[in-house]
Amino acid sequence: MTHCFYGWQNSKNITAINSTYGEKILHPADLYDALLNVWCEYSCAPRMRVQWSESNITLGQCSITAFLAQDIFGGQVFGTETLDGDCHCFNFVDGLIFDLTSEQFNYDLTYKTDWEQFRAGHFENNHDKFLRYEYLKSQLLKNASRCF
Repeated sequence: MTHCFYGWQNSKNITAINSTYGEKILHPADLYDALLNVWCEYSCAPRMRVQWSESNITLGQCSITAFLAQDIFGGQVFGTETLDGDCHCFNFVDGLIFDLTSEQFNYDLTYKTDWEQFRAGHFENNHDKFLRYEYLKSQLLKNASRCF
C-alpha cells in the first residue's frame, strides 16, 4: 500500500514500544492502515463532522490519533498552526516527524518541534475529545486480531 501521510517515507525507522494493539502494528504506517478501519464520523471533532467524509477520513482526527500513536511509539506530540489558526497535532519520535492525519489538508503544513502538546491540555477541559480518544483505542483493540 502506498501511504501519503507526512513522514511515511521514514515510518519504517520508528518501531512500536507497546504491542497492546496487536503484533501487526509495528510502524506508523501499520497504525495508519489499521485506523483506516476505525476512523469515522463519530471519532471526528464535532465541529468538523459536517465536513467529514470517507474521502477525507482523517479530517478532525489529529489530536486523538497523535496521542494514540504516542501510546504505541512513544515520543512527543507537537502542534502546528493551520491556515485557519487551529492547532494541528503530529508526532515526533527518535528525531523523526510523522503525521498520520496530514492528508486532511490541501496545503503543506510547517512542522516544528517547539509547541509541545499534552494530554492534560487536550483532555481535561474537553470530555468529548477524551471520549473520542477512548473510542479510537477501543475500536483499534477490537480490530487488533484482524489482518489489515
